[in-house]
Amino acid sequence: MLEDRLLTQQKVVGLKQLRKALLAGRVSEAFLADDADPAVTAPVEELCAQTGVPVTHVETMQRLGSLCRIHVGAACAGILRPSL
Repeated sequence: MLEDRLLTQQKVVGLKQLRKALLAGRVSEAFLADDADPAVTAPVEELCAQTGVPVTHVETMQRLGSLCRIHVGAACAGILRPSL
């Protein structure tokens, strides 16, 4: 379930942190808010496609922020792969 994955797994929140983790190959799943600015989310979605990371869409930035346990909206977030 979406809530379980975001609440229990180690994650990154926000464009810069997600992009950095994607480029490092550390993301197992990305989350994008449907109401976020496409200028922000489209390049991240493209990077996910290039790196083979599945994308899950969340209805709103507010909901994604809430699922990530922050008090503001989030355009994107990602679950990190377990460290070796």
